[in-house]
Amino acid sequence: MTENTAIASMPASPASGINVAYEDLRHKLAEKMAGEITLSDNAGETLKKWRTAFDISQSDLASFLKVSPSVISDYESGRRKSPGIFIVSKIIDAILDMDVARGGAKIRSYEGMLRGDFNADAIYAIHEYLSPISVEEITKLIKGEVVYSPGVEVVKPLYGYTVIDSLRAILQLSYNEFQKLYGWSSERAMIFTNVSTGRSPMVALRVTNLKPALVVIHGLPAAQIDPIAAKIAEIERVPLVTSVMPINELIRALESHDIKH
Repeated sequence: MTENTAIASMPASPASGINVAYEDLRHKLAEKMAGEITLSDNAGETLKKWRTAFDISQSDLASFLKVSPSVISDYESGRRKSPGIFIVSKIIDAILDMDVARGGAKIRSYEGMLRGDFNADAIYAIHEYLSPISVEEITKLIKGEVVYSPGVEVVKPLYGYTVIDSLRAILQLSYNEFQKLYGWSSERAMIFTNVSTGRSPMVALRVTNLKPALVVIHGLPAAQIDPIAAKIAEIERVPLVTSVMPINELIRALESHDIKH
């Protein structure tokens, strides 16, 4: 039996012990994950995004699937032909089963996104990319200035962005709603507009569990960023960039990545 066959032959996940509402949430999330992976221009990168979003290592996933870690690595790197929908479904089931075994917290964290039940007044735009984009590329798109950049080994690819009215977010959003600004992945650019010094959004990020892969302060040049905001970025090792591009142009520039790809 080949390792691909081993994955494909795994039985479907049982629903026993899981209430109907939770099983429905899991089913919708599985459909979202499968659709994104199979439609992506880079299925391996998207598969990796979801694995890391659930804090699962390649070796742990491989062990659960009873295959060699090199199988997962080869899929994610593109060295192996992209898996078909059947294999993708089995991998997704494994990721979700592993989360259920840990208590299912990650699955539950996506409930608001699936239902769309959060205050959207503070959001100018929220988008998931079809293919990842680097911090350097997105900085060029928005004509950004770098305030802080960690080492290259820390910088992650970006899978989406959220453009937020900082003042409204701080005044209107609950803690749980703030978490939902991260969309389907925390590996995204969080762009805060309507700011005076850049300190408030960085303080807010400092006390949250999720950390974005990039923070952009909109409307201020780098020289006007509060030194405390820059220091928090350094402590958290989160790239910090500014942009003064008009907000509508900035959103169009961010959207252009999917058009090019």
